[in-house]
Formats: sequence, structure tokens, C-alpha cells
Amino acid sequence: MKARYLNLLCIGAIGGAFFLASVQAQNTAISTEAEASLEGLSRATFAGGCFWCMEGPFDKLDGVVSTTSGYIGGQTDNPSYPQVSSGSTGHTEAVQIVYDPAQISYEELLDVFWINHDPTESDGQFCDKGSQYRPGVFYHDEDQKRAAEASKADVERTKTFDEPVMTEITLAGTFYPAEDYHQDYYVRNPIRYKMYRYGCGRDRRLQQLWGIAEH
Repeated sequence: MKARYLNLLCIGAIGGAFFLASVQAQNTAISTEAEASLEGLSRATFAGGCFWCMEGPFDKLDGVVSTTSGYIGGQTDNPSYPQVSSGSTGHTEAVQIVYDPAQISYEELLDVFWINHDPTESDGQFCDKGSQYRPGVFYHDEDQKRAAEASKADVERTKTFDEPVMTEITLAGTFYPAEDYHQDYYVRNPIRYKMYRYGCGRDRRLQQLWGIAEH
């Protein structure tokens, strides 16, 4: 799985300079819901802790049209960031991906998801604790559910760490896009983003778990 991810990163690195200049305009031009309704595109929704850190790994991949940070899995309509971050709404921070399945498969997206979060934690991620940071795969149809369950079983079978895999696989409910200032945060605020990521110990833990850290 790691080798396949590295290959995806190499492919996605082509044209990387163009990506950095255009990603903000691409992701804010049209909403995730509108993009997902376009013929031939699909959606995938993953939670892996702070959504700032989950956009970049997918933005690099050929076939990914957009990533949107947001909230899923709660009981409050149209929650705000302060509400979600308080842990009172039941939501978790997540990223919703619009992708072209003719260019990249859902299974390949799952590969990227697993090695960009800590599956041994069920109530938070890295330095962020609480259910609002819980990891999960939120499937949109039965095919995604089967693929996610098979992928999780593969991680359980091949993992090199002792702890059990705690990441949940759940039917996707309503996804609420986060406030504009959260979108493409790693592009808009690179210094603050890198300071947060380093301070949270995300890459150190990913290195321990998977032997690779996303930057």
C-alpha cells in the first residue's frame, strides 16, 4: 500500500508549481455538492483529525477535482467551527473529495487516507483530543462500504504496529463545508500551518506508524 501511495505522489508532483498557484481558485469556484453532481464524478469523505492537514495529500493526486474541509457525523444543522470544536454537536472534522473515478479509484484514495492519520486513536488525532477529531471513513454507497471494509482488513493484516485499528466506517450523513478561512489553509497560511503540524507531532507519529510522513 505504501509503495502505491508513493507512486501516486510522484505522478501528482508533476505540475506541482501550477497546482500551488491554482488550487485556491479551483476549490472555491464551485461547491462540493455542485461538483459531485457533474456527470462522471464521485465523492469520498474521510476524517483524519484536523482538516487542514487532510486536504494536501489528496490535492496532489491526479484525478482529484477538489477537496473541501467540513463537518460530518453530528446532529446539529449548519454547525459553526466554535460549536464543532467544543465537541457538543457530534460532528468530526473531515475532508470531502470530489474525484474522477476514470483517473483515480476509491481504493487508491483509501490508501492515501490510511497513511495520513493515526488509526490507533478513536477519540482524537495527534495533539487534538475529543470526538470532534475522531477518524473515520464515511461511505456514500455500498461499493464504497465494501472497499473501505476490505481496505481496513488489509491494514489490520499488514500493520507493523501492535495497537488495534480503531478507525470507524460509517454511512455518510450531511456534510457541512467549513467556513471559508479553513479552506486551503495550508496554501493560504503555510508558515502557521507548518508550525501547527510540527507542534502537533503529526509527522513524527505518521513516521512511527507507516514509515512515511506527509508534508
